[in-house]
Amino acid sequence: MATADRAEELVDQVRSAFGRARRLRIRGGGTKDWYGEPPADGSAETTLDTRIHTGIVEYDPSELVVTARCGTPLAELEAALAASGQMLACEAPHFGAQATVGGCIAAGLSGPRRATSGSVRDFVLGAKLINGRGQHLSFGGQVIKNVAGYDVSRLLAGSLGILGVITEVSLKVVPAPVAEATLRFDGVPEQVALERLNRWGGQPLPLSASAWSAGTLHLRLSGAAAAVDAARSALGGDRLDPVDAAAFWTALREQSAPFFAGDVPLWRLSLPSTTPPLTGLDTSAGAGAGLVEWGGALRWLRSDAPAALLREAARSAGGHATLFRRGQGKSGAHGMPAGCFAPLDPALLRIHQRLKAEFDPAGLFNHGRLYPGL
Repeated sequence: MATADRAEELVDQVRSAFGRARRLRIRGGGTKDWYGEPPADGSAETTLDTRIHTGIVEYDPSELVVTARCGTPLAELEAALAASGQMLACEAPHFGAQATVGGCIAAGLSGPRRATSGSVRDFVLGAKLINGRGQHLSFGGQVIKNVAGYDVSRLLAGSLGILGVITEVSLKVVPAPVAEATLRFDGVPEQVALERLNRWGGQPLPLSASAWSAGTLHLRLSGAAAAVDAARSALGGDRLDPVDAAAFWTALREQSAPFFAGDVPLWRLSLPSTTPPLTGLDTSAGAGAGLVEWGGALRWLRSDAPAALLREAARSAGGHATLFRRGQGKSGAHGMPAGCFAPLDPALLRIHQRLKAEFDPAGLFNHGRLYPGL
């Protein structure tokens, strides 16, 4: 794809919207439009399409840093890294061929490798942002040792565009593993799977991903060939064909696996990895309908149970629950749809409000996408 530096056009659009008090909907490929809260009033928004601003600005494999514009297809960036034997360690999901780099950062979602390699936020080194006043600001840097403004850059990961237009981002990359193997263990109850995952997580094993569902546990090993081979011998299980293994983890990352099909709301619970199986919450048809990732720290549920019940169960276990996909069911009290993210306590809400006011005082960007009123 040809590169295009169209930052000034994006700045002009923001300044025009600011002058007319017209809200903007920041959108790239639209592959994550369903994530987060729906726009408070979509008819009052003008779409700002980031896909006009594309291209890998700088990439020196020896520096382990890549800088790309917001509209660059995520697949294009990953292909460039793969050609040099490198990758984005967070294994960010695409959810569609049109996924962009800017959307990857704004959504802040990570894939199966997150538990052992880190989240999207952990790999953001620097960023450029158009704020609500139409100012084009730079934060952080393009080298790993640069920490100036680092927290501001990382703040953009998962912000769903409410703070401004991410025009460019610098990301730390890592070498792709020399060897990988995926092991399958059948007939494993959820509690047993959790015990194994926590035990293995405390051992010097080259773990890079795990997934349990419907009595089957998958474990991915990544690293030096000798380390992977030794772990395979120690752990047992059946090794998947490499092609089948790649397809399995891609389907898990992209939520195209059978578990994710259907209209029942999909809940994402972040919990301490040692939390026992949560019972009485899964209302989807079929046995063993839950799915466990990240060594036990991420639990997926298909459930029509009230949002308050699910969130209280997660809170009591020391975690939180997110309504990841609304589906066609109802998840709120008295049949009203639940909010996507767990409600903020007053202190955190004030922090969010102050950040929004600082970056976007007129409330131009993605109004209500993260929390109502922001």
